[in-house]
Amino acid sequence: MSRRILTDEQWKRIEGHLPGRVGTPGRSGVGNRLFVDAILWMAGNAAHWRDLPKVFGKWTAVHARFRRWSRNCVFENLFPVMADTPDFENVLIDSTISKVDADATGAKGGLKLPPSVVRAAG
Repeated sequence: MSRRILTDEQWKRIEGHLPGRVGTPGRSGVGNRLFVDAILWMAGNAAHWRDLPKVFGKWTAVHARFRRWSRNCVFENLFPVMADTPDFENVLIDSTISKVDADATGAKGGLKLPPSVVRAAG
C-alpha cells in the first residue's frame, strides 16, 4: 500500500503553512506529510479512527494531532492555499456529513413508529 496521497507539488504548496516548520517554536514538523496523508486517507475512506492502517502510525497519535490542528485552525488555513486544486474541492468533511445516518431517521429522539395494530388491539 502506498502511503502517499499528496503529490510532491501539493506537499510543496502546503508544507510552509503547517506547524513545526523551520523557524517556528516548538516541535519540528517531522511526520507532517505522513500525517496529512493519513487524514486524507481517513476522509477518502470515511473510516473510523481505529481503522487507520498501521503504516500511518498509531491511530491515537494521529487522532490527537488531528484534534490539536483542528483546534488551532490549521486545516481551515490550508483551504485558501489549496482552493485552486481540483482534487481538493471535496475534502471538507464535517459532522453534518458523518452524522447523517443517526439523525436522518427522524426528528429529535429518533424515529417514532406508531404502535402495531396487533399490540394496539391486545
